[in-house]
Amino acid sequence: MLVGYVSNERYVALCDVALEFANDSITLQARSSATGAIHADIPPGTYQVALQHPGYGSKRVTMTVNPDQPYHFRLLTDCLLGYMWPKAAAAGETSEFRVHAVEEYRLELWRYGAEKQFIRRIGTFDEHGPRATMQITPDGDYTQTGVQWNDQGYNRVAQGQHLKAPDHSGLYYLHARTKSGDFFSFPWVVSPAKPKSAVAVLASDLNWNAYNSFGGRSNYIMPDEFPAVPIVNSRQELERYTRADHFNYGSETYQPLSLDRPEPYNHIDEREQLTDPIESRQGCHLAPTEWRFLGWMEQQGLDYDLYSESQFHFDRFNLDDYRTLIITTHPEYWTRHMYTTLKTWVYERGGRLIYLGGNGLNCEVEFQGDDHRVVHHNGVWHHPPILVEHFGTPEMPYESRMHARLESEANLLGVVFTFDGDMGAAPYRVVDETHWCFAGTGLKNGDTFGHESQNRRVPGGASGHETDKVSPSSPKNLKILAQGTNPGAGGAHMIHYETPTHGEVFSVGSITWPASLLMDEQVSTITANVIRRFAQA
Repeated sequence: MLVGYVSNERYVALCDVALEFANDSITLQARSSATGAIHADIPPGTYQVALQHPGYGSKRVTMTVNPDQPYHFRLLTDCLLGYMWPKAAAAGETSEFRVHAVEEYRLELWRYGAEKQFIRRIGTFDEHGPRATMQITPDGDYTQTGVQWNDQGYNRVAQGQHLKAPDHSGLYYLHARTKSGDFFSFPWVVSPAKPKSAVAVLASDLNWNAYNSFGGRSNYIMPDEFPAVPIVNSRQELERYTRADHFNYGSETYQPLSLDRPEPYNHIDEREQLTDPIESRQGCHLAPTEWRFLGWMEQQGLDYDLYSESQFHFDRFNLDDYRTLIITTHPEYWTRHMYTTLKTWVYERGGRLIYLGGNGLNCEVEFQGDDHRVVHHNGVWHHPPILVEHFGTPEMPYESRMHARLESEANLLGVVFTFDGDMGAAPYRVVDETHWCFAGTGLKNGDTFGHESQNRRVPGGASGHETDKVSPSSPKNLKILAQGTNPGAGGAHMIHYETPTHGEVFSVGSITWPASLLMDEQVSTITANVIRRFAQA
């Protein structure tokens, strides 16, 4: 009888896992096959099961054998990982560090700004009991439920692993290092206890979560749900590799993705510095690039208060306490509440928005009644990819996933993502040299700028990776200031417009823009001009 399957944290089948099933009337041993399947001649019922496999953490679980419902066991690789929970906290509040290690490790707190600043040593954490620093993941699809680390074995107060957030707002990283030298770093967003700057910046934690595949799923890898059996070889089994016409979003519904998971893509190497190239494929549009923007802000002497998107959704701060909000790099996934709150602030109360990213506010996400489970409302998206000329046609009536559920984000940002120019990069060309954002740059119409970038996934310039353009939904009084020189219609549109209440929006429409700030003097000057002007009373 097929009892179930066993897989690792990537939902990859594990072969030759030893299992022992026991209850009051029977004890039985079994091993998993090449597909992770567990076959055993065992009566239905409830069992205590012990699992062992070299290179993975052993564990015991209570499960029910049901011939009509195969059980999914999960094992966690012996490695070093960690995350903070919650992943953002106001100064004076506490978050819990949740670290998975299989040997003694030490932990330090650092602040990532203009430089990496050592704050303090948290401590050294050893085993006491054998492998007691090892975390235990739930079985089944814990991309939906969260990994729930520190839930088992941390019952005593003395075993608590909580940190009080420092007074200084910013992007912090925890540095974990094992006795044998393994290193892992993970972010912590610290917001102010009360506003201290005229400028608020949002860290894109909802976007980090959408791309986080820990547990085997992300909004790009099996976004709707797991297949019935674990993966043996993804190139032979996942539709993204086996079907030439595959597009990520072909389902009406999508299972939630939990923020309660470690984020390996946000790891930053211990030796990596602010001005170093961004080599990692995902780091080029996640926290490692957002750090470059914050570090540039501090180099320029520009004050800011940092918050996470989740804090914005849960009304942990008031936009009216700020003159300017900055969103950067890749803020792709927003809740309806976030979108409508921001648009109301800009259009009705004179708020000033600076959008220094690409493919932003493109898809509505929805929290599922708690603080960590998020559904991505991708819908059945269409092929061929979105191109400017398709907007408003029967094959592409909507400009984005946000448009399909609410409105096109071009109504607020002035621009919207299209696949023209996708995964390419190039400089911008000036269109309106008279605009105040070009003051001090020496740029004239037809001149190009933004030739250099730290983005090594898509090198080539400040207009790239994913780019946004003006659409039929854009405000009619919008001015195009510059345009990326990407081939075809792929160049990002840099725009500015004002609202009747003296609100303002400045958008660059490119993921690679923040990665050019430390490399290109004119990109830096333009951005500083906008921030300083918008931050004025």
